Amino acid sequence: MQPEVSLPDYLTDDFSLYLENMTSLADPENPDLLSNYLSNLFEQLKQMPLLFNGMVDQLAMAISTKVRIDSKNLTKIALTTEPSWNEIKPFVGVHGDARACITEIMTHAEQDLKTAILLIHFYNGYDATPLKVKEDEHESIDVYGSSDYESNDYDENY
Repeated sequence: MQPEVSLPDYLTDDFSLYLENMTSLADPENPDLLSNYLSNLFEQLKQMPLLFNGMVDQLAMAISTKVRIDSKNLTKIALTTEPSWNEIKPFVGVHGDARACITEIMTHAEQDLKTAILLIHFYNGYDATPLKVKEDEHESIDVYGSSDYESNDYDENY
């Protein structure tokens, strides 16, 4: 069982976009939609490696099938504060047909590449199982003291 790792604050916004994009393309009725999209995205990136400069979620999607991350060992690094690329790099393997493209990104957009790798790392360990919500004992109390209160009973002139 993997230890529970919370998403660091510095990745929250980008991870939210990445998760939304990946989830929206994971269609059970069309299982090839996501893989086809990721493949097309990488082909665009290969033609123009800095295409997604500043769009880290798109960069992460484009390279997600072209990198292999040693997440088991990467989790041993404290990721609560943003690590440097040199700390992350040893845990990243790149597919042969993507090396030139990733090298170009690493040379000109290292920060984006590092963030994209971290997004993929956290996404791969992401558990989408909803948490059980405890019933709030205060919610069941009738605040208005009467069961006659209706939710549409409000003063329009206020």
